Amino acid sequence: MAERIFYRKIYKKKKRKKIFIRILIFFSVCLSFFIFFPLSVFFYYAKDLPRPEDFNERQPIQSTKIYDRSGKVLLYELYGEEKREIIPFDQIPEHLKEAVIATEDANFYRHYGIDFDGIIRAVKLDLKIRKLTYGGSTISQQLIRSTFLSTEKTVKRKIREIILTLELERRYSKEQILGWYLNQVPFGPNIYGVETASKTYFNKSAKDISISEAAVLAALIKAPSYYSNNEHRDELIERRNYVLKRMEQEGFLNQEESEKAEKEKLILAENLQSIKAPHFILYIEEYLFKEYGKDFLEQGGFKIYTSLNWDLQQIAEKTVKEGAERNKMYNAYNAALVAINPKTGEILAMVGSKDWYASESEGCNEKTGKCKFDPKVNVVTYRIGRQPGSSFKPFVYATAFQNGYDDKYIVIDEKTNFGIWGGKPYVPGNYDGRFRGPVTLRQALAQSLNVPSVKVLVYLAGISKSIENAKKFGITTLSKPDSFYGPSIVLGGGEVRLLDMVSAYSVFPNEGLKIPPVSILKIEDSKGNIIEESKINPKRVLEKEPARLINDILSDNKARTPMFGSHSPLYFENYEVAAKTGTTDSFRDAWTIGYTPSLTVGVWAGNNDNSPMREYPAVTIAGHLWKIFMLKALPKFPKENLPR
Repeated sequence: MAERIFYRKIYKKKKRKKIFIRILIFFSVCLSFFIFFPLSVFFYYAKDLPRPEDFNERQPIQSTKIYDRSGKVLLYELYGEEKREIIPFDQIPEHLKEAVIATEDANFYRHYGIDFDGIIRAVKLDLKIRKLTYGGSTISQQLIRSTFLSTEKTVKRKIREIILTLELERRYSKEQILGWYLNQVPFGPNIYGVETASKTYFNKSAKDISISEAAVLAALIKAPSYYSNNEHRDELIERRNYVLKRMEQEGFLNQEESEKAEKEKLILAENLQSIKAPHFILYIEEYLFKEYGKDFLEQGGFKIYTSLNWDLQQIAEKTVKEGAERNKMYNAYNAALVAINPKTGEILAMVGSKDWYASESEGCNEKTGKCKFDPKVNVVTYRIGRQPGSSFKPFVYATAFQNGYDDKYIVIDEKTNFGIWGGKPYVPGNYDGRFRGPVTLRQALAQSLNVPSVKVLVYLAGISKSIENAKKFGITTLSKPDSFYGPSIVLGGGEVRLLDMVSAYSVFPNEGLKIPPVSILKIEDSKGNIIEESKINPKRVLEKEPARLINDILSDNKARTPMFGSHSPLYFENYEVAAKTGTTDSFRDAWTIGYTPSLTVGVWAGNNDNSPMREYPAVTIAGHLWKIFMLKALPKFPKENLPR
């Protein structure tokens, strides 16, 4: 019995020993796996990696080139010739370094290249908004990525980035890394490094900029092309104030310093490089930023073929500049023009102001700070619309024709009270103060009679349906309830954009088909692969007959002669051209929009500050300018008659 117990104890000891050995082997294997697998991954991805040993000897970034439609005229290069002036680290002011660190990498001096807290925070934010927006990359990672790696979002690229970043941090001090970053990072189109950015935006060296100006430069880093655009000035100021708050939160500023910097007025020199068709180029850049994101603009080697016709663009720029100078006699300091091929929607010319390169604004009010002429604002696409005056009428008449009425239908032109609108009786009058009695719809539209047009809107077309049609045609700014506009909508009571109006007018020569504006024909990568190409997708928004009837009336010179004269700027002896003018209340905006089957052109004239012009009709102010452009442009297109 004792012997049996003895052997049983020995057996249990051997069994426990075997179990212990197996557990030991298991943990040894696991330990080996966790040690050797990361090492194998490290060596696999680390092979043939460039070494971050010299940031002054690297391959130059390929520029992204933007061409006209022919591919022969280079309009602009994105990062083509990098404007950069290297300055020593000790010449960069501390508040600029602190502004960048607070915004881009708050833990810069506390991590070794990879900020795991920042990554976790970015993941949480991305999950919260359900969109890949926050990256969590450190300044060191950004420097490595922009110097040695592409921006493709792959696991391989990320591992290589981490390896190089760790090696960079091992070899160099934080001051060296931050210095390289601040001398390399872009601050706008072709503007690289803090010294170039300071001189470009503030006409001073980086060492002389204020805290507020340093915050502006730090704000630009997030989206250089977007925030450097004059049309996004309000967003830039908001971003600057965010940077100042971050500096305060990180202890770089106290509350008093932060508030003082926030109150400092933002004055930018905006000495940007010469660009062909500048307003159009910025319109293109904004599309690229929204469609592809900031990284797309930073990649090299792309070729962007736009819809722009460089010959027409040059004619348009010269015509607008000379026409706007002429219009000063009418107290109209600015003008804009856009031309579209109605068959394709392609933008052929775009001039957003009379002179992008003007050294200063004109007609400025010292008290309000507003100016009659602002060179950088693109009136063609500006988000604050202009009232179109009578140029809105064709949309209403087309709706009436759609409802079954024709151009022979008679309405009475007489003094009429249309009821209470806006708190008072609405009793419109005609431009010349006269009433003509019974008139046909053809006469009413061709001569732009106001009272008959309001009757067409209220009794024949309908306010809601007319506004709905205008939206279908391409007007994007009529976002308020129909009751807000009331019957004045037919006389231009709603705000519109010039580009929208020209696109909407193109529905008529297209016999009711809507084609959205096209600015880019195709985009190729550095290897010649097409990554985007325009495709025409017409959509019917109006029946053929109403469209043809509008064409017939707007090109009927005899019908408009009683109001405009037989040889007005709307008349062309050898071409069939449909046209309509528009003058707003108080003479704040003058419009002329016209078209052939191959060309739709719209012109706006007025003042940026919305101050009134002298009391002359649009045909005199905008029509003159429009006529000059059309006379030079029409011979470049096939001679076609409008569908009737």
